[in-house]
Amino acid sequence: MRILIRCTIICAFLAVVLVMNGDSFAARGWLLKALCDDSRLYCITIRKGETWQSLFPESERRDTVMRINRMNTRLWSGMQIAIPRDPYSINSMDYTPFSPYRIPSGQKMVVYSPMLNAWAAYGPAGNIIRWGPASSGQNWCPDLGKPCHTPSGNFKVYDKRGPGCTSTKFPKPDGGAPMPYCMFFKGGFAMHGSNGVLGYNASHGCIRLFLEDAEWLNRDFVDIGTQVIILPYPLNQYAQRDDEYDDDKNDNDDDDERDAMINIIQTDSGE
Repeated sequence: MRILIRCTIICAFLAVVLVMNGDSFAARGWLLKALCDDSRLYCITIRKGETWQSLFPESERRDTVMRINRMNTRLWSGMQIAIPRDPYSINSMDYTPFSPYRIPSGQKMVVYSPMLNAWAAYGPAGNIIRWGPASSGQNWCPDLGKPCHTPSGNFKVYDKRGPGCTSTKFPKPDGGAPMPYCMFFKGGFAMHGSNGVLGYNASHGCIRLFLEDAEWLNRDFVDIGTQVIILPYPLNQYAQRDDEYDDDKNDNDDDDERDAMINIIQTDSGE
């Protein structure tokens, strides 16, 4: 009887988790599937004790790999990440998921995709200038008791602040969460720096960026009135692609090839 009760509780908990985070899990699975299928990349499984720093001692390479995987949080044993097959690659612009050009609009714009977990800055001539990882609103926020997707649409930045920007709402009830280099584009929704870019959508609705990206956007690119385009959440596509994804079918992570590639990276870095 106790076993049955425990199983029921566990199943109920998993059901709640899937309802609250289903699109986030599906999106992460879709993203990893896309990365592992990219002929320029190679997927590895993290081993116990491995960190960004131990795997990629050279800072520029580490930054490139983190950007490819849309993450600036810690690694854990058993997770998969994608790394460049070229162990000397350090230019993250080679791996942008966005088109290098858009139809010229005569104005600067920032485009964010919740499917790609990435943003791109385009100049007035329609050329991409920079891109980076991001994380937007999750499917369900337990503390709010409702969905908290980032609204899709065409907006303009109406306010921006410096490194001391903080939330007036979160964490509840008094706020105070850091939002460095915040750039507000609709009500309380903003793009801002964060050390919690997870590789999937996990915020209350704001768009979390790598801190250095938020600083660059805030200081060097975004003005009051700069256009911000938020693309929609294509949930059906997530589900379709995620159903096709199977860790056991991914044969990239061959131990000998993996170790050889990591050794080249670490030896070239002087470690």
